[in-house]
Amino acid sequence: MHLAYPAVLAVLLFCVGLYGVLARRNAILVLMSVELMLNAVNLNLVAFDVWLRDRLHSGQALTLFTIAIAAAEIGIGLAIVLAVYRNRGTSAVDDLRDTAERPDGGDDDDGDDDGTEGAALDEPESAPDEASPKPQTSPKSQKAEATA
Repeated sequence: MHLAYPAVLAVLLFCVGLYGVLARRNAILVLMSVELMLNAVNLNLVAFDVWLRDRLHSGQALTLFTIAIAAAEIGIGLAIVLAVYRNRGTSAVDDLRDTAERPDGGDDDDGDDDGTEGAALDEPESAPDEASPKPQTSPKSQKAEATA
């Protein structure tokens, strides 16, 4: 058997997986695309093992190792995706960018490092003034207003 056939198939599988990782927004589809890429690597390992006629079958042994690592990766990945879906209500990768740390390193909204989130703990929260509601602004418009 020629080595070119499984190598071309592996390249096609890897390219489809790479496209899926770069273009998809759903986290589960991204995980499936990573699995396609790992299967392309497994196909190359087995094809070169057969082509080289290795007596130790090291390509097949590495393939089994890769399958075990991929199974662990998909289990942990799906657990993370399910936890994020339960908390956020979506599994879109673009919507998860706000979970990253801010560039300034702070997590609270008021800017001071006392561990409180804006208001003091003993003050009761006041109800919003319903006579003059403030319009909701997006973070992009707030950034544009800050730079203007």
